[in-house]
Amino acid sequence: MRGFLGWGIGLVVLGVVWGVWEAARPWVVGPGVVLGVGLVVSVVVQPLWRYRVHRWEITEQATYAVTGWVVREWRVAPTSRVQTVDAVRGPLEQLLGLATLRVTTASSAGAISISGLDKDVAQEAAARLAAVAEITPGDAT
Repeated sequence: MRGFLGWGIGLVVLGVVWGVWEAARPWVVGPGVVLGVGLVVSVVVQPLWRYRVHRWEITEQATYAVTGWVVREWRVAPTSRVQTVDAVRGPLEQLLGLATLRVTTASSAGAISISGLDKDVAQEAAARLAAVAEITPGDAT
């Protein structure tokens, strides 16, 4: 979504320059084409690619997340090590009905974040993981 906004705002600015400053019209065509292609890639290609490369799963033993466009990262957080589970919703996510599930452990790599989930799916997953973590033996440190 941030990519869409960035490319879209760039196109709006170039459109304003095109309409207001007639001498700049030849200069605006090249960047306009680049921004237009970026917008199409951001709206059409990026969601399809993200769907192909991002995966997650929550089991009673662990939370798994695979992310990355070029460099693939496979993260596993054992349920016995889970310290906090949060469903986070920023302003843009609230507007779109989405949420980010954040599973925090004592790992030096930081929390596992699963972005772009439907808000109900994120809340259900957070509740399920919290319930599973309560019954899992371990010291969670």
